[in-house]
Amino acid sequence: MTKKQRALLAVEALKNEYPDAICSLTERDPLRLLIAVRLSAQCTDARVNLVTPVLFDKFPTLDALCEAPLEEIEAIVKPCGFYHGKSRDIIGMCNKIRDEHGGRVPDTMEELTALPGVGRKTANLILGDIYHKPGVVVADTHFIRISNRLGFVDTKDPYKVEVAMRKLLPGQESNDYCHRNVLHGRAVCTARRTYCDRCCMREFCPSAEKA
Repeated sequence: MTKKQRALLAVEALKNEYPDAICSLTERDPLRLLIAVRLSAQCTDARVNLVTPVLFDKFPTLDALCEAPLEEIEAIVKPCGFYHGKSRDIIGMCNKIRDEHGGRVPDTMEELTALPGVGRKTANLILGDIYHKPGVVVADTHFIRISNRLGFVDTKDPYKVEVAMRKLLPGQESNDYCHRNVLHGRAVCTARRTYCDRCCMREFCPSAEKA
């Protein structure tokens, strides 16, 4: 079986197992989701989902966020960790979106990654969830772990994993596949152990055969 064939089987298996492929972050507005993903770096989505309503209640518009005092942003997002850098990035990205993009979150990889604090993970998620363009959100540890266990890659480098998986996944399925990987990584294919006996991909997973 080729990697491409196995990838197509994985797409269908996860689709059946997790039909609702949604981002764990609850924000759906483009700007708010962009900020939420920035806050999620080295922080749980659950905690971010508690912080963002407070942030956007106090600063509900792009202009309000652009003009927000840094220390007030820091006080709100502190529970997410690394709050100094994250707060500077929030204000910086908001100003750049207002001044250079007419208040609209950009829809290309190049423009998104030019925003303060936005890397390929964040850009791919915005491209996929907001603009419905093929995105491969790789910086999540679940995605990298499962891609290795399924034999698609032999690396933990996020960029190399992204490039490899773009070649294997159908473009129209890639974004949802990434979200389903997160759900599967939390429930079945965990970092501490693999529950192969109840895995929907056990019949074609090389790691399940070894186990």
